[in-house]
Amino acid sequence: MEYTRYENTYVIRLDKGEELVRCLTDFCAKEHVSYGSVSGIGACDRVLIGVYDVREQLFRETEFNETMEIVNVTGNISNTNHGPYLHLHISLAREDLSLIGGHLKECRISATCELHLQTLPLKVGRQPDPDTGLNIYRF
Repeated sequence: MEYTRYENTYVIRLDKGEELVRCLTDFCAKEHVSYGSVSGIGACDRVLIGVYDVREQLFRETEFNETMEIVNVTGNISNTNHGPYLHLHISLAREDLSLIGGHLKECRISATCELHLQTLPLKVGRQPDPDTGLNIYRF
C-alpha cells in the first residue's frame, strides 16, 4: 500500500495480493481516522461478500474466486471500542460483464486498487441495534 494526503483527503493505492479490508482497517488505525468515507475502483481475484437478512439477523456470505473488476467500492469509516469500523459495499464485474455485489467482508487485489478516503472531524461511533442486529451509528 502507498498513499499521499492533501488536507482531509487520502489517495491510496493497494497492490497485487493485498487484502483491501485488512489494509484499510490497519491504515485507519495508523492514521487515526475516526470518521470518513471511502470510494474506489480496481481489480480482484478473491472476494467474500454478503447480504444481510434482517429477519434472521445474519449475513449470508458467498466467496468468489475469479478475476473481476471492482466497478465500485464505497462505504464509511467510524469507530468502536475495538478500533476502526469499516462499513463497505462493493460492485464487481465478471468476465461476462455481469455484475455481483453486496456487503464487503474480504477482497484480495489482483492488480491494483485506487481509493479516495475523505475524513471529517467528527466522532461517530457504533452501537448494537436490537431491532436489526446491526451496529448502527451512535452520535
